[in-house]
Amino acid sequence: MAQQRTVIDFDHHREEFREHATTAYARVRESCPVAWTPAHDGYWVTSRYADIVRIARDDVTFSSARGANPQRGTAIVIPRGPGLEQFPIELDPPRATVYRELVNPLLTREAVAELVPMIHRHTDEVIDAFIADGHADLVAQLTNPLPTAVTLDWLGFPREDWKRLAGPVHDIFAAAPGSERAARGGQALGWMETRIRDLLAARRAEPRADVLSRLVVQTRPDGTRFDDDELVSVVFLLIAGGVDTTTSLTGSTLVHLARNPADRARLIADPELLPAATEEFLRVFAPSQSMARTVTTDTEVGGCPMSRGERVLIPWVAGNFDPEVFTDPEQVQLERNPKGHLSFGIGSHRCAGAHLARAMFTAMLTRVLQRLPDYQVDEAGLARYESCGSQAGWDRVPVTFTPGSRLDSAAPVRPGVRPAVVVSRQQWTADVVALDLAAPDGAALPPWRPGAHVALTLPSGATRHYSLCGDPDDLSRYTVAVRREAAGRGGSAEVHQVLLPGTTVGMSAPRERFGLAEAPWRTFIAGGIGITPIIAMVRSLVARGDTAWDLLYCGRDTALMPLLAEVRALGGRVHVSGEQGRVDLDAVVAGLPAGAAVFCCGPDSLMDGVAAAVAHTDTPLFVERFGAGAEVDVLGPDAAGFAVHLQRTGRSLAVAADQTLLQAVREVVPGVASDCEEGYCGSCEVRVLAGPVVHRDSVLTAAERARSESMMLCVSRCAAGQELVLDL
Repeated sequence: MAQQRTVIDFDHHREEFREHATTAYARVRESCPVAWTPAHDGYWVTSRYADIVRIARDDVTFSSARGANPQRGTAIVIPRGPGLEQFPIELDPPRATVYRELVNPLLTREAVAELVPMIHRHTDEVIDAFIADGHADLVAQLTNPLPTAVTLDWLGFPREDWKRLAGPVHDIFAAAPGSERAARGGQALGWMETRIRDLLAARRAEPRADVLSRLVVQTRPDGTRFDDDELVSVVFLLIAGGVDTTTSLTGSTLVHLARNPADRARLIADPELLPAATEEFLRVFAPSQSMARTVTTDTEVGGCPMSRGERVLIPWVAGNFDPEVFTDPEQVQLERNPKGHLSFGIGSHRCAGAHLARAMFTAMLTRVLQRLPDYQVDEAGLARYESCGSQAGWDRVPVTFTPGSRLDSAAPVRPGVRPAVVVSRQQWTADVVALDLAAPDGAALPPWRPGAHVALTLPSGATRHYSLCGDPDDLSRYTVAVRREAAGRGGSAEVHQVLLPGTTVGMSAPRERFGLAEAPWRTFIAGGIGITPIIAMVRSLVARGDTAWDLLYCGRDTALMPLLAEVRALGGRVHVSGEQGRVDLDAVVAGLPAGAAVFCCGPDSLMDGVAAAVAHTDTPLFVERFGAGAEVDVLGPDAAGFAVHLQRTGRSLAVAADQTLLQAVREVVPGVASDCEEGYCGSCEVRVLAGPVVHRDSVLTAAERARSESMMLCVSRCAAGQELVLDL
């Protein structure tokens, strides 16, 4: 039975929310998790993670649309705000879907990876403008101009527009609702609407390699073009979403690191901690504090009755600090990696620009820690946003630091990392490039043994690990090979696009965790790019006359198997599976000589298969894995092939046992949305029209799984040998 309405004295735009928003929501959560406040014409306040997620994912009961009277202003914030209707965030599915599908391909993981060199270039340019001064306002001089430059450059705005738009976009989010500053920002953005229309017309007449040119030629499923009013709305949202949210996150993080020098020191010493720390910073310093929905039919949430037409606040920040979901939520734990945080929202309106936001944040934070490592915040000069009810952050972050020099190159510098120069580059296969790296002064590099790898810090600041596959006796250079991963995190794309001869990177000393352990017989199993550490190990055995070994080199297409000629030249102890069909790993292990040890490197599916084959034997197994190691096996322990039909596209696909549904769908719909790719963010949710789903996500409730009206493409599958029909 529904309980009586509890009325509280609450207004998320009050002064207390500038400093203590999480405390205010905690008081609501502990007393009455769902309550009514008369502020701003009355609205419901929610405070629990589960309730917030439920509302955000139920577009039918809780609408984002302005309703029958759109002149009242946007309905996704409380109080309603003025301005253009923003597509698709102010629409409900299915009307929103066509605009979401217009935007999604522009912001995929792969599309953003292509932007990393540009982001890196702008970051250095912005810092170069003040690094020699020894002081700066990091909001006015970094965290606001950088996202503005990146977003507007990507869209296709000329450079002279960037500065004119940076301030007004920030004012809209930082100003108190109804203030003179907010009014000024709104007036300035009126010019932006006119400018967008002018640029759309110019791109129709003379297309360029930018997003505006792509947008003006796109069509709906029925073949009609989007009109200017629609495109202005979409572009406006891309600018608003791309600029100040990243400004807020980065400023809050930089203030935290100044106040917590131990965290700053850890990130400087161990940049590989940054991806997990980024998600924790997003959880704690969510730029968008809350959004709002309108109830479309009488319902109840948390036992509280809600009536049609009432407004509901869904505060992401409250969900991010729910102790039922995040232990000790007030603590910033760099290793937490809080999967499921709500800072990008959840449901049909989850932020499409999550990958771009992370890329800009990573570039700014990395460069500050590299180039301004001793910055100190002037606490007396700090100023928060005038209102933190909808958007939170710092309006001013004055700092001092040891003056530095402008960069002539993008060489990363940090303790424990030496500079290295790309001295030559070869294309080994269509998707594998090999790089020779040397010391800038030509000095000898540290010695290494077969099986070792190095960590390269790329110009973007990303760190990636690559096996050494050259000659250990030649210390004038190291050789690494990199396969371009279409569904990767952007590192391989950056290597392929940016690391040309003459490029400087950071390079660690050789690290050895995959060495040649002693054994009376050694069997090497390599898959694809995993041949790189293996071939160095085998060559060393050949060089010393050791014949107690054999090598199995696995691949689906011999044309894409790097170093294949060199492998074949090793002699008769080599077997190439790409010429013989699928490998029976159980049979391989069963046929090993007594005392044999197995060394394996390659895709996780291959290494997992080898591990399973030796699991019930006494055979020692040595493997080389790179990356953090996903906590979720996206294929599942019993993955099998199945079929999928894409209803709107009209295509039928076969999904292989070692392929995710998301990977298969991307071959036909490359712009399909995705983010975490581990089943917890909900961004790849798609409607299921028919077929048995094997749900493996952590988003859907038990009831939603039972109905199987939707699924997550990244981890969920179809029952073996059957077919799914999807609304794609």
